[in-house]
Amino acid sequence: MDRISELENLINEKKHCHLIGIGGVSMSPLAKVLHDRGIPVTGSDINESETVLELRRAGIPVNIGHRSENVLGAAFVIRTAAAHDDNPEVEYARDNGIPVFERAEAWGVIMRHYKNALCISGTHGKTTTTSMCTHILMAADMDPTVMIGGTLALLHSGYRVGRGDTIVLESCEYYNSFLSFSPTVAVILDIEADHLDFFKDLEDVKKSFRAFAELVPSYTGCVIANVDDENTMDALDGIRRRVVTFGFSPRADIRAKNLVSKNGVSDFDVIYKMKTYCHITLNIPGLHNVKNALAATAAAIELGIPGEAVTRGLAAFRGAGRRFEYKGTLNGARVFDDYAHHPGELHALLDAVHSITNGRVVLAFQPHTYSRTKALFDDFARELSRADKVFLAEIYAAREKNTIGISSADLAAHVPGAEFCPTFEELEKRLIAEVKPGDVVLTVGAGNIFRVCEDIIEK
Repeated sequence: MDRISELENLINEKKHCHLIGIGGVSMSPLAKVLHDRGIPVTGSDINESETVLELRRAGIPVNIGHRSENVLGAAFVIRTAAAHDDNPEVEYARDNGIPVFERAEAWGVIMRHYKNALCISGTHGKTTTTSMCTHILMAADMDPTVMIGGTLALLHSGYRVGRGDTIVLESCEYYNSFLSFSPTVAVILDIEADHLDFFKDLEDVKKSFRAFAELVPSYTGCVIANVDDENTMDALDGIRRRVVTFGFSPRADIRAKNLVSKNGVSDFDVIYKMKTYCHITLNIPGLHNVKNALAATAAAIELGIPGEAVTRGLAAFRGAGRRFEYKGTLNGARVFDDYAHHPGELHALLDAVHSITNGRVVLAFQPHTYSRTKALFDDFARELSRADKVFLAEIYAAREKNTIGISSADLAAHVPGAEFCPTFEELEKRLIAEVKPGDVVLTVGAGNIFRVCEDIIEK
């Protein structure tokens, strides 16, 4: 029996499951979904948290700290990505013949229990598009189960456990984790060279996305693809799956017409089968977000959702957490925080900012991982140069060690007028001294630079 079949049998037979890192952003909803299906669930986490308290209130026992005795009585274990092989609970499980599964594998099996499994993938835009889909599904009263890689105000969190027959998940390509999923509708927003600490090159990334698309059932499923993205269409060339396209091109199956963008708001009609499917007023700036809305609308069409629910759902959408999120003011300037950590995301972010202001753009950027900074160095320098003033925090290591010997100081030397700030304290002082009324301030990166944003707003 293969791993996935074994996991499916254990879930179907309602065997006791133990979750390592149960308080995590995608582990806690998994625990609730399993618990709601009548499966005995226990868990462990490093710290007490509001999420842990919620799980306990739901009847799920949670121990603080990782110890081998926490696994006693479990028939199988699901671990978060942060629980490595030397974790005492993982070691105990393996020493005692208790199977250990990855979080993505568990979500992949869970998806099979839903009529509609909508998986949103792409190098950029996953969180925003998954959030848009959530707004649409909620407007259509479909009571979805949701897993997003960021916070959505509508949910007051990044997840939701519903009672409907639809599940929507943000689906990441890193370490091929989305290849454990079971989509009935797979969305591919775009494909670029990224995560090159895992993938060999762009062709390897495209190969992974094609394998993801091929997970869709041959006759009943659908792949939704960005017709304007050459890499996406190349990855899907000749695929034996039904493909529905979205984009600005006249070749797109679902496209925007009569697009007017002003003051950060975009109004447009969505054309499907030569007819107007719905009208959308999108209250977040940027053509990339119009594209994301088209992708979400294409998914809605595949799920049989009426156009008026798309209109209502997207009209209420104000963005996801850390996606060009307005945070307050500094010295009379507006301050936004954003998760962008790839040159393509920086490009889209700066396009959006330039569409809403004629003032200076002051950008504080924290590169994410040494390997990405080195691999995309020239692209980062080019995009950062589009801002009027750039401050660079030191590279956020994440999972890596600096064996390359690279620093943000190297990047600053290739961006005109850029300043390297080795500490957040220095960065905050320079921002407070530099920023003037009428500027737009951006704190950007996938690490912990959001703390700088919080501090300068308070000060």
